[in-house]
Amino acid sequence: MSVDDLKFDAQGLIPAIVVDAGSGKVLTLAYMNRESLSISLAEGRTCFWSRSRQTLWRKGETSGNVQHIRTITADCDRDALVITVDKEGPACHLGTDSCFNDPLYISQSGEPFSVEGLYQLLQGRKETLPEGSYTTYLFQKGLDKILKKVGEESTEVIIAGKAQDKAETIYEIADLMYHVMVLMVEMGISVEDVRKELASRHVIDHKVKQEKMT
Repeated sequence: MSVDDLKFDAQGLIPAIVVDAGSGKVLTLAYMNRESLSISLAEGRTCFWSRSRQTLWRKGETSGNVQHIRTITADCDRDALVITVDKEGPACHLGTDSCFNDPLYISQSGEPFSVEGLYQLLQGRKETLPEGSYTTYLFQKGLDKILKKVGEESTEVIIAGKAQDKAETIYEIADLMYHVMVLMVEMGISVEDVRKELASRHVIDHKVKQEKMT
């Protein structure tokens, strides 16, 4: 399909739901006209139409929080778009990872677990230091204590793995991941930082394999 197949509204706009390609998290809802969509396709980064300012808006042009496009998909009626992106920095003008942060309703089953959700929880613990929290205890003790726990949990993973105890290994890996994420928060390392590093290693690994095959 092409841009000509899309259905723009009476103002010449089409809603675009922007999603983080790595986490699958909805980042923002913005609008595009034909020109901004054409610019996005040509440049490979999101460009929107600002309804409040009545002008083109290249995401990250002033803030540096650029969104590199992976895919653009139209819905069945071709009057809305989903854009998956690799983002640099927060998506929201308030400085948050996503524009969607104010829950209106959460079922009794609660929100599904996610690594990003755990990271945000740990960030909150570091900022508020609630009394009686083990996470608070770690942050108050500081880097040396956190590093010591990472070392201890790494040893526990090795012991469980050596014993070929799958359930125990899973348990110890979860403990290790938790303490590593506490370390990440303490050092200001984001989940996105780690994701980008893994992605770069994937490319390098692929090239190395190709070289070995030739």
